[in-house]
Amino acid sequence: MNEQFMIAPRHGAVAPPPQDASRVGIMRRIAAARLRYCGLEAMTDDVMLVVSELLTNALLHSGTTEIGLKLTVEEGFLRIAVSDGVPSGIAPVPAGEEAESGRGLILVAALAQHGGGAFGISDGGAEAWCTLALARQERS
Repeated sequence: MNEQFMIAPRHGAVAPPPQDASRVGIMRRIAAARLRYCGLEAMTDDVMLVVSELLTNALLHSGTTEIGLKLTVEEGFLRIAVSDGVPSGIAPVPAGEEAESGRGLILVAALAQHGGGAFGISDGGAEAWCTLALARQERS
């Protein structure tokens, strides 16, 4: 699966317009449908979390006008990649105890590593990706 969508340019702490924010939900539904089509519905909850966090991070922090979501199966893993084309200093940063946000990338990295997968940043920060191990019955 390889999907791209356009969004309005954002600057500063201005919230994204509702039509842009709704695209995260649309991409979640497309990803869930693709998982069902490929017989990977057992991974839906984890994939929805990863897709939500990576897309929201790109939407809120990149300043881009186009975001891409790609799901591929590679060597026993599902790879989820979100690209925004904007090199940046993206990295998981621990949030303070009282912070209401800022834990998404840490959560994605922990989820991936817990199941033997990985989390990373590529292209100078223009792409965030995660691999999730396929369940035994899904590897056949």
